[in-house]
Amino acid sequence: MSISSRFAVGVHILTLLAQGSGRPVTSEWIASSANTNPAVVRRLLGMLAKAGLTTSQLGAGGGALLAKPVSEITLLDVYRAVEETALFALHHESPNPACPVGRNIQAALLCTMARAQQALESELANQTIESVSRDVMAGECGKQVGP
Repeated sequence: MSISSRFAVGVHILTLLAQGSGRPVTSEWIASSANTNPAVVRRLLGMLAKAGLTTSQLGAGGGALLAKPVSEITLLDVYRAVEETALFALHHESPNPACPVGRNIQAALLCTMARAQQALESELANQTIESVSRDVMAGECGKQVGP
């Protein structure tokens, strides 16, 4: 099983654009900051643009820009833009219906998984790129950086 980093990199991209003061930022610069391949950044920028979160300026001096104010971009917006699968998944193969656990485990898990997904989405909806950007400038979780 692999865990996607698209959400974390998507938030990184938008936070970097927020710090850009309205200047276009190249995918190479973003990739350097996120320590990833520019092709990964371009793919994520395409997903973020499709969701209406970023736009591109073409030509010399071009690059990615925010499409709306950081106070209006929630982390839920980012999550929905870049994550292609649900947070949780049931078995890839149907469990054994002759086993009492196998027969009932998926139904038992569905409600819990739905509540967990809702809790995640609720928390993400309450955070914006603006709040993440503030936390980045202050240090992790709002702790002031330096003496």
